[in-house]
Amino acid sequence: MNKGASFSKVMPVLFGFFIMGLVDLVGIATNYVKQDFALSDTLANMLPMTLFLWFAILSVPTGIMMNRLGRKRTVILSMVISFVAMLLPLVSYNFPMMLVAFGLLGIGNTIIQVSLNPLLTNVVRGDRLTSSLTLGQFIKAIAAFLGPIIAGVAASSFGNWKFVFLVFAVITVISGLWLILTPIHEEPVIKSSTSSFTGSFALLKDKTILLLFLAIVFVVGVDVGLNTTIPKFLMERCGIPLERAGLGTSLYFVARTVGAFAGAILLIKLSGRKFYMVSMFVAIPALILMLLTGNLWGILSMVFLLGLLVANVFSIVFSAALKKKPERANEISGLLIMGVAGGAVIPLIMGIVSDAVGQTGGMAVLLVALGYLLFSAYKLEKD
Repeated sequence: MNKGASFSKVMPVLFGFFIMGLVDLVGIATNYVKQDFALSDTLANMLPMTLFLWFAILSVPTGIMMNRLGRKRTVILSMVISFVAMLLPLVSYNFPMMLVAFGLLGIGNTIIQVSLNPLLTNVVRGDRLTSSLTLGQFIKAIAAFLGPIIAGVAASSFGNWKFVFLVFAVITVISGLWLILTPIHEEPVIKSSTSSFTGSFALLKDKTILLLFLAIVFVVGVDVGLNTTIPKFLMERCGIPLERAGLGTSLYFVARTVGAFAGAILLIKLSGRKFYMVSMFVAIPALILMLLTGNLWGILSMVFLLGLLVANVFSIVFSAALKKKPERANEISGLLIMGVAGGAVIPLIMGIVSDAVGQTGGMAVLLVALGYLLFSAYKLEKD
């Protein structure tokens, strides 16, 4: 931690990663919305596209806005928007309203992902940043795996899966109030010509920043692609109902939670680049095995393994970028979070392929993304 920082200042910032995890509700929600309104895969996958499209539109402007508004205030603004998004499905449940709700969630999540990571640098030392970001991803993953479980329990016990939105709305209020009541010192930002759209995009001229930006595009694409497709893949391959198939998504996020927790410890001592490389080297054959097996437990085993392997990639990549140019942390954060739009593009491609050739073909699209991640890991190692 920084000098003068305390556990009481770090915890509300880290808990903000739980609210960041609300983005992963789109996976199980896509499956329920598809079922409730009898949608095609292509149309159902408009839900994650509506959400993640905002990362492409708002990330860089948020990084610039954060220079003026401050990191903490920007995080709080994101929580207000996310809270409103959680309420809308409870007010009216139809496909257009779900698109609006997840669009708002996309706006709120874009803002929190851009601002929360740099805010953490105000309370954590640079040499602990990678492990702290990974701990944040661990907390984010808790929200991710709880979502399908709460939705499943609400559907089976109360006949209404949408109660999950009420639970997360209450938690968002608690998180926001905790952060508001916590004083955090932010170093004043030096205003310069670099704090602009042109200055932010000019960062992509740095080959390392460009490499890491594309890595964010593909790792988020893999994450959202698995999140949204695992239930449909299990339903098609194993013939089980959505209530059971949705637990495959929870298993994936349990694995990501375990992986992020282990990574937060291991990355204190181990090289993030080597960790990244080994993870991707194992992930590709794991996905191939999952696509080839027809056994439920075999598929679930590979789902769990994939969750472990991708758990730390985002934080490793993000930390490497922030360390590359720490004086440009706000702009780099905005630029990299723009790459989260990969969560809109890749699932949409998967949906189109799935409608044409089935869920196995759609899932195979992720092999391309994992291939790039392995390439970027090797390139980063040489850097």
